[in-house]
Amino acid sequence: MFRLNQSRIRKSGVCALALCTAGMLSACAGADGKVQIEPVKSEIVHEEDEPDAVPDAGDESQETLTEETGNDHAGDTGNNGNSAEASAETEKLKEWFGENCITEQTFKVGLSEYEEEVYFVPYHPVEDGQAFFMQIVRDGEILTQINGYVPESLEGERFGSLDAVSFFDVNFDGNTDIVLIETYGDTTFAAVYYGVPGFADEHDSYFREQGQLSDRLTESLDTVTISKIRGFLSEGKKNGEFSGYQEAYEAIIRLRELENPGETEYSEGMQYDLIDFDGDDIPELVAGVNGYHMSLYTYSEGSIYTLMDSWAYGAMGNAGFEYSPGNNSLRNYNADYAGAINYLTYMTIGQQHSLEQVVQIVIYNFDDVNGNGIPDEEEQGSIGYYGVNKIDGREVTAEECAAYDLGGYEYIEGKMSAAKLLEELGR
Repeated sequence: MFRLNQSRIRKSGVCALALCTAGMLSACAGADGKVQIEPVKSEIVHEEDEPDAVPDAGDESQETLTEETGNDHAGDTGNNGNSAEASAETEKLKEWFGENCITEQTFKVGLSEYEEEVYFVPYHPVEDGQAFFMQIVRDGEILTQINGYVPESLEGERFGSLDAVSFFDVNFDGNTDIVLIETYGDTTFAAVYYGVPGFADEHDSYFREQGQLSDRLTESLDTVTISKIRGFLSEGKKNGEFSGYQEAYEAIIRLRELENPGETEYSEGMQYDLIDFDGDDIPELVAGVNGYHMSLYTYSEGSIYTLMDSWAYGAMGNAGFEYSPGNNSLRNYNADYAGAINYLTYMTIGQQHSLEQVVQIVIYNFDDVNGNGIPDEEEQGSIGYYGVNKIDGREVTAEECAAYDLGGYEYIEGKMSAAKLLEELGR
């Protein structure tokens, strides 16, 4: 059930940390239950002890850094030709992270999903036919493991190399994503993983592979490199560098078309619209598959801000999302227990360019005698014959609820194709 008062969507399903087997890394669980990599000692976090072989993937250098540490520079660990020093640093990385560590693509990096810097550590497959994998490590603790993406057409091919790694916000949602250039057999391809911050804390953070986006990016490029991916997606511009909302929304449309399968027997595919949500003379961009999910973007001073990121609706009691034109107000009706409990939520764009909940009104259409918030069997006879409105557990009047309604609400939905909207944007 989608709830607007949740700031993030929880993972679907249960994610478990895969323990490393013998031959990958020697690992053990400490008294606190954390998985520890035996060769990784706590001193790796001290600046004076960190190897020169681990570049710092900062925001300004990450594209250059990753391109220069690919296949063309195999064995070059950033020490300007000092092979003895480079070899020593490579051995240090292997001591810390294991023999299968791909040392030339191991980085210390700041990711938005984690409070402090972490190590991005990729590994060669242990056996032929297996995919390579990656881990995010800090202080010897594996924070998450990422299985390498391999296109269906290359399944069974042998892993060749990890040619480049880059960290940036691909989908403009404010989270750091991971982009790889991989080679299996004789084929080089892109692999994109969207970063998802933990709902409870950073230990719940993970990276979700984007198979269709990865495949379509690869198909769209004559040569697959990080710089060409950036150029194709946004003409090489980072968020914050767009000249206007027209250019920014063109980048969003291109990305969403790559992510989604297009028209199917069940839907007409991605549809778009421009709406005046907040009355600031800059329209907001609507992008979604009508009846299934909806995204909403706004633009300010060169930057795209994601207000709604594929918010699902059309099932489980969620009727969809409405806005009051020019009044900076979103309204959503949701229901539980076949309408026994209704949720009326109002949201607004706040100063941080994100949707913030103004209020959620919970409407109980049954007599909750025992006060447990759900219609028990003995209470179901009262459904439809009783009604009470509550805000934060406090009973409120209908007049107080009506004060949040700014009137004139319209459903947020796509009304035109990508080509039509790009024409309206003059792109």
